[in-house]
Amino acid sequence: MTERAQPPQPPQSAAEYSATAPPRAHGGLTAAEVAERVARGEINDVPVRSSRSAVDIVRANVLTRFNAIIGVLFAVILVIGPIQDGLFGFVIVANTGIGIIQELRAKRTLDRLAVIGESRPTVRRDGTATEVHSSEVVLGDLIELGPGDKVIVDGEVAEADGLEIDESLLTGEADPVPKRPGDPVLSGSFVVAGGGAFTATKVGRAAYAAQLAEEASRFTLVDSELRSGISMILKYVTWMMVPTAVGLVLSHLFTLNMAGDDAVRRMVAGIVPMIPEGLVLLTSVAFAIGVIRLGRKQCLVQELPAIEGLARVDVVCLDKTGTLTEGGMDVSELRPLHGADEEYVRQVLGALGECDPRPNTSLQAVIDAYPADDGWRCTESLPFSSARKYSGASLNGPDGESSTWLLGAPDVLLPEGDGTLAETDGLNSRGLRVLLLARAEREPADPAVTEHLTPTALVVLAQRLRADAPDTLRYFAEQRVRTKVLSGDNAVSVGAVAAELGLPGAHSPVDARRLPAEQEALAGALEDGTVFGRVTPQQKRGMVTALQSRGHHVAMTGDGVNDVLALKDADIGVAMGTGSEATRAVAQIVLLDNSFAALPAVVAEGRRVIGNITRVATLFLTKTVYSVLLALLVACWQIPYPYLPRHLTLLSTLTIGVPAFFLALAPNKERARPHFVRRVMRYAIPSGLITGAAAFAMYLLARGHYSGPHALQSETSAATLTLFLTALWVLAIIARPYTWWRIGLVLAMGAGFLVVLVTPWLQTFFQLRLVGTTMPWAAVGMATAAGIALEGAWRWVGRRPTA
Repeated sequence: MTERAQPPQPPQSAAEYSATAPPRAHGGLTAAEVAERVARGEINDVPVRSSRSAVDIVRANVLTRFNAIIGVLFAVILVIGPIQDGLFGFVIVANTGIGIIQELRAKRTLDRLAVIGESRPTVRRDGTATEVHSSEVVLGDLIELGPGDKVIVDGEVAEADGLEIDESLLTGEADPVPKRPGDPVLSGSFVVAGGGAFTATKVGRAAYAAQLAEEASRFTLVDSELRSGISMILKYVTWMMVPTAVGLVLSHLFTLNMAGDDAVRRMVAGIVPMIPEGLVLLTSVAFAIGVIRLGRKQCLVQELPAIEGLARVDVVCLDKTGTLTEGGMDVSELRPLHGADEEYVRQVLGALGECDPRPNTSLQAVIDAYPADDGWRCTESLPFSSARKYSGASLNGPDGESSTWLLGAPDVLLPEGDGTLAETDGLNSRGLRVLLLARAEREPADPAVTEHLTPTALVVLAQRLRADAPDTLRYFAEQRVRTKVLSGDNAVSVGAVAAELGLPGAHSPVDARRLPAEQEALAGALEDGTVFGRVTPQQKRGMVTALQSRGHHVAMTGDGVNDVLALKDADIGVAMGTGSEATRAVAQIVLLDNSFAALPAVVAEGRRVIGNITRVATLFLTKTVYSVLLALLVACWQIPYPYLPRHLTLLSTLTIGVPAFFLALAPNKERARPHFVRRVMRYAIPSGLITGAAAFAMYLLARGHYSGPHALQSETSAATLTLFLTALWVLAIIARPYTWWRIGLVLAMGAGFLVVLVTPWLQTFFQLRLVGTTMPWAAVGMATAAGIALEGAWRWVGRRPTA
């Protein structure tokens, strides 16, 4: 068994690990060395799968508890005949096939998207840095790291340039750990600042957190309220089936002295409709089709229950950069301060840009505007960190003068009340981002570097607003999903951007540095506010937790390393495709085309799935309830079970199977609510009791009316008509609100039953023939009375609170 590497100890002081960039350790492995290691099997062969295998899909759909039960009952009917009473077996075969086909389609979609979204580490070989697939990394490879990169294998640091690594996903330690050459790094951690390179010492399954890399992209069927609720229902149904089956067989054999084969047929007829087998199928199909639909919108669903979770979201937390604004920015103005020479400032900015090999978007805008001049040399650098909100470097100028400079947030670098802040506030109020260039008296790695700064210039950056953001924010408002903007930028600037996009409440931004630390007080501030600026990564995490403590289901979107912890703790994490590897690894959904406008479609898909499953579950469980009731009443009255399997197969197909398939895939914008089992059963139980009681009452009336050798068939036909009409009424209630196709669906099911009643060979096949006019009209009257009772019961239940 592979020995676990221990997390490295934090440094004694910030100065201990200077951010001085060392020369490159070496050029990495040669092509011959790589080939040798591949031949020895020393490769990163962790099986990262985006979906279950085809074999697993087939097994999961075929080898189920109820397929086994129904399979045995089907085999019994095949032995004793006739084949008409075994139709339920063919229905199950068709349902299972549909489930397999849909999940295989979803698998193909996920596999394709996983390849698009796969992280590709940069490996140095033969002195050249190239991107490779994770599975192509070999033992001894030199892997380069930059901000946001995920450490994919265990290794040892070879180069460090202000390298800071977050190991919170492994150790729970929130503070980033500075690294220097010789320190170990663990797979599953990620870079928050600086850069460097490390040598792979453990690859594949030997790596410390190899399972994390596998689980990050796996199509999982983990527990959710929907699935666990259905499993609980199925467990209780299984317990009821065995004693009911025994009671029906004994009653028919010994009390009614019925022939063995006929007794078994009646028992099968009583047992099969208790099984809500189609409910499990439709749940899988709805999820699978949801995956396919989202895949067409370039949304990679990394965990299947994420679709369900999206339906429950009532708060969406956004990071401004990459969501409300596009990733890039432009320098719109340079304002020298206190008489500083503008040309000199431009040269300093160019030199600072050259110091960072992996600049963030703000620094990239500076680099684009002010190319580096010859003659400047970086002697020490401090990479940008979301926690610090500034970067810095020590420079030697063309004249040999040494100086230290910081570039970052003015309200972080300057003391409160400084005159320069008034100028920056005015710029921020216009939605502009402002960076302060300041000269420092201390070295960049000194913890007190921000003391006694000399403000030199303001760099004004124009942000590029997303054209689709206003429509997206408007959608969330219409759907009663509250939007919170959590940004590391200046609160006034973020508020101005959000206000320009039409976000309600954006005119009152909150500086997160003034928020309370206590969770209850923080939750109250979050309920009142909409836009929050100067939010640290730890605060983002705390804000998500605070919102959840108020009962909210929170979705978090982001693309940078500062969003990772919040994404991990949110109910649903949504990452941008071009975001850091770390954010993509912990998110449940990845927007591969980086389109914030895809979020409404993602939320709508989740609502469609869970809303429709809740709707059709009521249909299936109504059948379960009335089947149990009929079996109990028959046993108590000591009379033959009124139906044969073929009757209930016909009714189930027309009132549940076919309409449920269409209803499960219909549009549905209602936000999902908790207590799935309670919400379904509070409608299914009264509906099932009314339906079963009406059918049984009609059966008793028919038994008193008909006589003769064929009386049982006439009694069954009258009872079947009542049961069908009442079940159709339940379908009509569930199909609301009506649209043209929903009305057509209900009418088509009624027409299908009518065809059976008027077609001679179908009458014979299903043993359904209405005799006379008294009982058929009585059956219609009984169904009408039951329908009125159903309407009253649904309205009464609808007025009562769920919890």
